[in-house]
Amino acid sequence: MRLDDFDNSINVEDQRGGGGRFPMGGGGKLGCGSIVIALIAALVFGVDPAQMLGTLQQTQVNAPAPQQGGSTLEESCSVNEFSRESCNALSSLNKTWTPLFAQANIAFQPPKLTFYSQAGNSGCGAAQSAMGPFYCPADNGIYIDTDFFTEMDQRMGAGGDFARVYVMAHEYGHHIQNVLGTSTQVRQLQQRSPSEANRLSVALELQADCYAGVWAGRNRDRIEAGDIEEGMRAAHQIGDDTLMKAAGRRPVEDAFTHGSAAQRMQWLKTGIETGNEDQCDTFK
Repeated sequence: MRLDDFDNSINVEDQRGGGGRFPMGGGGKLGCGSIVIALIAALVFGVDPAQMLGTLQQTQVNAPAPQQGGSTLEESCSVNEFSRESCNALSSLNKTWTPLFAQANIAFQPPKLTFYSQAGNSGCGAAQSAMGPFYCPADNGIYIDTDFFTEMDQRMGAGGDFARVYVMAHEYGHHIQNVLGTSTQVRQLQQRSPSEANRLSVALELQADCYAGVWAGRNRDRIEAGDIEEGMRAAHQIGDDTLMKAAGRRPVEDAFTHGSAAQRMQWLKTGIETGNEDQCDTFK
């Protein structure tokens, strides 16, 4: 996908090389997606979800943000090709979504992109490479260890530039849900109806896929030959059923948290083809 170089309006923090702090404290509520992250980490990387959840629960959610490492925006976005690609995608996402919120008269502050390596710190607690990219609603941050993109290519068979920016756009979709209050409503419903928790989680994730597609659809003139195929392949490879099979487990729909390969492909395609966020009601 042909993206313009990022501009100075993007908000980027770089924790690489600075050593993110891990302040431990009492209590604290898990941020949206922490349980999902732990389960996906278990499926993809063999991490014990119970152990990871225990670590996340011990980490104080409202921990102070780590200090900037002194890097300039240009330096942080130029550490490697994946860093620049992520910054370029963030800039494009901001330019696409900000006007839509303005048209709807909804206050909107774009998310912050934080790079870390192996381990870092977020408003939702510890950031660990095994989690993969994630969004933290507590600080409106997208967190990425760019080594994950190498894992996507080599271990998951989901390489390509469009596959990588799809991941960025998906996490940005969670920010949109947070701004609109969708994430909060889902958490409340999950607390009231635990038996519906997984179904609601799947709907939330599929909507983020659709929002990612909307961004791509609204930038159709930037899409190159093979991009859509890369996106569909990535959506297939990170479907819950595909991940469970790869981990040697029998796919169980009741245990899905992100949606099947077919569902993820369908909703990404819906967003791309319509370019209309109103078509992303996955909760029907």
